[in-house]
Amino acid sequence: MIGLYFGSFNPVHVGHLGLAEYLLTMQLVDEVWFVVSPCNPLKRQSELLDEQVRMHMLQLAVSHCPRMKVSDIEFTLPVPSYTVDTLDVLSSRFKDLRFALVIGSDNALLFDKWKEPEKILARYPVLVYPRRGYDFSEVASKYPQMQLISTPYYDVSSTEIRNDISQGKDVSDRLHPLVWKYIQEEKLYR
Repeated sequence: MIGLYFGSFNPVHVGHLGLAEYLLTMQLVDEVWFVVSPCNPLKRQSELLDEQVRMHMLQLAVSHCPRMKVSDIEFTLPVPSYTVDTLDVLSSRFKDLRFALVIGSDNALLFDKWKEPEKILARYPVLVYPRRGYDFSEVASKYPQMQLISTPYYDVSSTEIRNDISQGKDVSDRLHPLVWKYIQEEKLYR
């Protein structure tokens, strides 16, 4: 099974990578595909770096792990991109693969705001990882068909990283070394 981990990855950080490692180590999925979203209908777009830049940072971050891949599938789909549409395209393109959706408990609690949430739940396993401040039990009672996974908490935020970089702070402990080097060289988030 392929775990699809959607996100802006602006930038990708050690929390994203830690979660992917956990999913692979615990054999919940065989591979993790990071799906770079050019436009999230539920987020402000003003702080987003170009999708090709975000994808390049992800490729740098996962270059060490053959079971982690980066997908630009949403770059070719209508904007805004909706997860259900992306899942349909991937399922039709890769008929012999099974996909699972990987989301945080924060997104799980907003799942009813997604496009066609019932269709997603009927067709795909949904793996939910914990986010501080978003109650697992509330997710479980609202969506019993979702699988709650007890990963460690990854208290790392792309927003905080961007803010810290703009203030000249060292964020090397929260980024893959190749990603941090690239951000410094390209003077991103300044």
